[in-house]
Amino acid sequence: MSHKMWTRLFFVVTLLVFLVNSYQVSCETADTVVVESIPPEVNTEAELLIDENLLGDENEPRSYRGAQLWRLSYKDQQFKSAVSELQKTYKTSIWNIQMANSSNSYVDLFVKPAVVDDAKEFLRKVQVPFNVIMDDVQDAIDNENPPLEETDLWQNRDGHPMTWTAYHNLEDILQYMDFLAKSYPNLCSVKTIGRSLENRPIKVLRISNGDPSNKAVWIDAGIHAREWISPAAVTYVIDHLVANWDSETLDVKAIDWYILPVMNPDGYAYTHKGDRLWRKNRRRHINRLCNGVDLNRNYGHKWGGQGASRQPCSETFAGSSAFSEPETKSVNDFLKKSGANFKASLSFHSYGQYILYPWGYDRKVPADHQDLDRVAREAAAAIKNVEGKVYTVGPAGSTLYPAAGGSDDWAKGDLKLKYSYTIELRDEGRYGFMLPANQIIASGEESLAFARVLARNLVNA
Repeated sequence: MSHKMWTRLFFVVTLLVFLVNSYQVSCETADTVVVESIPPEVNTEAELLIDENLLGDENEPRSYRGAQLWRLSYKDQQFKSAVSELQKTYKTSIWNIQMANSSNSYVDLFVKPAVVDDAKEFLRKVQVPFNVIMDDVQDAIDNENPPLEETDLWQNRDGHPMTWTAYHNLEDILQYMDFLAKSYPNLCSVKTIGRSLENRPIKVLRISNGDPSNKAVWIDAGIHAREWISPAAVTYVIDHLVANWDSETLDVKAIDWYILPVMNPDGYAYTHKGDRLWRKNRRRHINRLCNGVDLNRNYGHKWGGQGASRQPCSETFAGSSAFSEPETKSVNDFLKKSGANFKASLSFHSYGQYILYPWGYDRKVPADHQDLDRVAREAAAAIKNVEGKVYTVGPAGSTLYPAAGGSDDWAKGDLKLKYSYTIELRDEGRYGFMLPANQIIASGEESLAFARVLARNLVNA
């Protein structure tokens, strides 16, 4: 028997042992477990899942040939039951939810190729309408990031490899940050605030004119590894600020910008070499049947509440404790100890086109929610002026679904920052997480528009 066959047999045997040992625990904790990204009205008991990457070679790219993305239109209780059944029986996963608009509510479901036909038949029987918005997920993966043109490759002669016509790997992004610190020492500096589980650096770029009276804004991206547009858009913001600093508005120049383009470096690197749709970090769990912690459920404010799973194989696994992961702990420690005058936090994600503010852990709002909403709507208007894209605005817990342990609640609840937002970038579902690279620049311009609105409100407060 080959080594690979022995390895797979080992995993199968381990799985059987783990299932038996975990059955009682799973039953005892099922009432507190929430499957990924489901609002409470369509929650279902979490099934024990397996990270399929561990049954093969993790170093080989995973194929999603034949997988599909469906959109189920919300109508009635039958819809809620159907979503629950699709997750429980057919192991589908939710990519996006639109519940804020009662006339156009829907759920986007990722469907594995092996169950496509059976799941379609099920929906027809229960008469729940759906559309196939992505016929083959692998095609979208193959087409999202075309090879760089020769002229783009020549960018290296300037000391860095970055372009905004393609998605770049972690090494390119880190090299670009170091290049800026070296080339613009009076404006830019780079600090390694920690290291990931796999010992990759967690680097923050500071853009500042050095005025000690400046207020500070924190920006992060790439918490979820598969959301490639967020690091791309944020590095575009960096590039624009640095290249156009002298001509930027006085409000923008009166801010110290602290920017972390890739908060989940291990996961991001893995999406480029292994599994394009990987979400979590790369935490290796003791049972070895699954990997990863959802870093956006690992922050300390209301950790472990609604929308955060206790099952290590769930895509929303919150970790063993608040800040159990070096990535979130490094960010928490840095912001608390930096001495900067932080007033706001922006966390960029995808997809769905939302501007969300606390609270996320519940359907409540902070006392100053009117201020949060006003600035968010100003930003949405500025974004619309870029290319006409409409972003939905509202508190995270009621606009989407409750999800405890998020970065926005932590920034507002623990750090007491006035403004804290999660921005879900393009698009609304046609491409999902595989937004074509030709939309990077426009997404970057939309992100920059938000930053300018925020700066104006902070400086003129």
